[in-house]
Amino acid sequence: MALDNFQVLEGDLSDDILAQYLQAEAIAVDTETMGLIPHRDRLCLVQLCDPTGYVTAIRIAKGQKEAPKLKQLMENNHSIKVFHFARFDVAQLRHHLGIETTPIFCTKIASKLARTYTSSHGLKSLVLELEGIELDKTAQSSDWGNAANLSEEQLSYAANDVRYLLGLKQKLITMLQREDRWQLAQDCFQCLPVIVSLDLLLYPNVFEH
Repeated sequence: MALDNFQVLEGDLSDDILAQYLQAEAIAVDTETMGLIPHRDRLCLVQLCDPTGYVTAIRIAKGQKEAPKLKQLMENNHSIKVFHFARFDVAQLRHHLGIETTPIFCTKIASKLARTYTSSHGLKSLVLELEGIELDKTAQSSDWGNAANLSEEQLSYAANDVRYLLGLKQKLITMLQREDRWQLAQDCFQCLPVIVSLDLLLYPNVFEH
């Protein structure tokens, strides 16, 4: 399936889209899964968007263990990988496809550090405030396992989950710098791979007494 600025691929990136994405300074990333537990629930879809607004959704087959071109992109130090709740997506990519994502920017962490005037840090709230757009999240809790027959509603939802992340990143950096919290945010992003390791080893709350 190919639409304007939106393409669905099977199993991995194509050579031409990989080359395009490798030129970008930042890539927005999201995943869709069958649930919230990586050891139980499989990875079904990986969505990417570059600064030109070109969105790619990669269908991940049941039992698939690698995606070499996606791995090359995600482990490339040149481009920042921008997520909303990176902790979850980075764990999914590592557990299912052996990908060590770097470097990382998380809009949820950035929002919690910058937008201390609110407790609403979900993507829908963030996009509504900073971009003035109301996301349709009705397809969020749906069956992503039947990847070959995803509905137009599901694909639209998946695309929108990455389409606004790069714009959010820039606005949040401005807020963090203004409030003298940008360095703290960067320190938090660098900690994420360690937190993901703890999550995948099922260690809860190791920093608590």
